[in-house]
Amino acid sequence: DVIRWHDYYEARPGTGHRVSSGGVNIIFSDSNTHYRGEQNYRTSGEVDPMRIPKDGYFAHQVMWNGWVDTEKHGTHMLGHWNYQPGTQKDFYVVSTGEKVELFINGTSQGFGKKDYSFLFTFENITYEPGSVKAVSYNEQDNVLSTTEKFTAGKPHSIRLKHLEAQLPFKADGADVALFEVEVVDKDGQRCPLDNSKIEFELDGPAIWLGGIADGPDNYIQSKVLPVENGVNRVMIQSTTQAGSIKIKAKASGIKNASIQLDSEAFETQNGLASTLPGADLPSYLDRGPTPKTSSFSWKRKPVFIRSARTANEEDEPYLSYDDNELTEWRNDGQEKTGWITYTLAKEAEVTACVIKLTGWRRKKYPLRILAGDDVLFEGESWQSLGYITIPLKTVKTNEITVQLAGAQTEEDGFNDIVEVDPNKELDLFKDDKAAAAKGQLRIVEIEFYEKL
Repeated sequence: DVIRWHDYYEARPGTGHRVSSGGVNIIFSDSNTHYRGEQNYRTSGEVDPMRIPKDGYFAHQVMWNGWVDTEKHGTHMLGHWNYQPGTQKDFYVVSTGEKVELFINGTSQGFGKKDYSFLFTFENITYEPGSVKAVSYNEQDNVLSTTEKFTAGKPHSIRLKHLEAQLPFKADGADVALFEVEVVDKDGQRCPLDNSKIEFELDGPAIWLGGIADGPDNYIQSKVLPVENGVNRVMIQSTTQAGSIKIKAKASGIKNASIQLDSEAFETQNGLASTLPGADLPSYLDRGPTPKTSSFSWKRKPVFIRSARTANEEDEPYLSYDDNELTEWRNDGQEKTGWITYTLAKEAEVTACVIKLTGWRRKKYPLRILAGDDVLFEGESWQSLGYITIPLKTVKTNEITVQLAGAQTEEDGFNDIVEVDPNKELDLFKDDKAAAAKGQLRIVEIEFYEKL
């Protein structure tokens, strides 16, 4: 999620002339909606089908916590802290800080490598039972936020919790109550590796709806289903009879649990409801109104392109900077003609190139970007959801050349995601001959930027 959504964060308002002004997360909870792949209903969302938050939920919470720019600092460690003794692994932290330090049982493991603005990687971390803590700092070494996880002990007992709604549980034959079931250690900490099967009993005026888990028929409506990573959720539906409802949960080798909930009588007139469903549900307005002033600060500014030239005088190089994503410039497929030189509107200290290359989901182009003979960047482009930002060696110049430095390669970068309309080609310029033309440089749009 961090890597994929960073494409949009990097193009947020305040970052230049062409920006992403917003978007909609189509799949927030795991679902087979739109059928975007075989396992979509268990992997697509930031929460699972029972709305249990996953790592992606907390990663998004760190990244998108303001109208545009960061307003509240946060840090989240991916995964758990329960491994086999001696395990070595890379450890990942998502944070708004400029740098993040990792501590194991109070001993510093150093600072993580920062990528994608928010992702910090700590390589070859050796697991030790106890605690792992991440501390986020700003450039002045002031602490911005911290988070800590602990090694859970052996499974000890079941914990049942009613996830209370804003309104009472009504005996209207349609209301639903949601319960969370966890397997915890003796100190009440969730056991993140436990997948115990839980047997439920329901007594009282309610209908068992159950939950979902990986297994036969996804355990739909079953009164026996496992926790996954120590947690799951189940639902019950009210009847038209008010009364006391009791749920019991038990599993082999650990303490049982039970919980009670009362449903309230629901008034009707001649068999009809006197209120519409949700009419008395309070609105959530804590976020407040959209700011009247700018909700972002400028990070960089574009250096506009005055003209461009290529190896072929009959080319139309302006198609690569015409603000039209339905056009592209491309050379004739020969590597020696795979270059384009841009003359800027002014001399500037250029720091970045933002480019959308044809085949953005599949192709990797070996590129060399130069100012005269000075190499500003040399390396391979990467697959993306559209635009990529290439950091450049900062030089003062009014002319920049983008050059193909070898044959491009082609492979899917997004696990062959199936779109809502499988016949719609997102890469509008994909064609049957593109893969064979290894010397093609194809640019949809390009921009250059300088610092403020």
